[in-house]
Amino acid sequence: MLCIVLIFNFAHYFKGMKKKIILALFFGASLSSCGEYNKLLKSTNYDYKYEAAKNYYAKGQYGRAATLLNELITIMKGTDKAEESLYMLGMSYYNQEDYSTAAQTFTTYCNTYPRGTYTELASFHAGKALYEDSPEPRLDQSGTYAAIQQIQRFMEYYPKSEKTKESQRMLFELQDKLVKKDYYAAKLYYDLGNYLGNNYESAVITAQNALKDYPYTELREDLSILILRAKYEMAANSVETRRMERYRDAVDEYYAFKNEFPDSKYTKEANRIFEASNKVIKE
Repeated sequence: MLCIVLIFNFAHYFKGMKKKIILALFFGASLSSCGEYNKLLKSTNYDYKYEAAKNYYAKGQYGRAATLLNELITIMKGTDKAEESLYMLGMSYYNQEDYSTAAQTFTTYCNTYPRGTYTELASFHAGKALYEDSPEPRLDQSGTYAAIQQIQRFMEYYPKSEKTKESQRMLFELQDKLVKKDYYAAKLYYDLGNYLGNNYESAVITAQNALKDYPYTELREDLSILILRAKYEMAANSVETRRMERYRDAVDEYYAFKNEFPDSKYTKEANRIFEASNKVIKE
């Protein structure tokens, strides 16, 4: 059906006798190609199917390659062709951007052929497929954790792999997603303020845990100023018995912030928080 649609669309652009001749040749080639593929699907000559699948794969026709390879990995089980077919199937899914299925296929390859010809590459691409499939930071990060776990497993098994540098880059990017997730959560707590409880305290705890888990994150400064803001708001909205204690805590946080970020983009805001806190303390 797809072949007929392609032919029809192609025909629309051709007018004149010379172009009709070219079109006729195109029709013949297309029909021949589609016909050959349909015959191939029905064939029981599996060696021929295997070579055809490799040919489709080499030409970048990953959909056709995957269809043939899916059949071959079962029929050729126990042979070297089954091993190569399974790896090519994973790469076919990957190149079609079906990353979830690709990761599952590469994992199956690694479990089936732990010392196979393509085990290192399959392990790497399992992690890379999960990395590509990882959701944006505001969404559930289960996929990101799975990607990190697989990439770390690859780096542990193949510490001298030429893919190590790329794996480290992916790992850092995935960790940044987790930090952003925590930052957005802490920011949400801060924005909620005293709504249905002391959300400022939750903002502080969430941001502090993020800094503890990911001390070298690029969001360190943003998380730190958020902690300072939240501690100041906790003091300003505190009950009288804890008010001075919390203002002093905010001042201590200010000094820690200034010490780590002397030229911070948040310097003016930090100074205002310090002055306001210090003024209450000295009253």
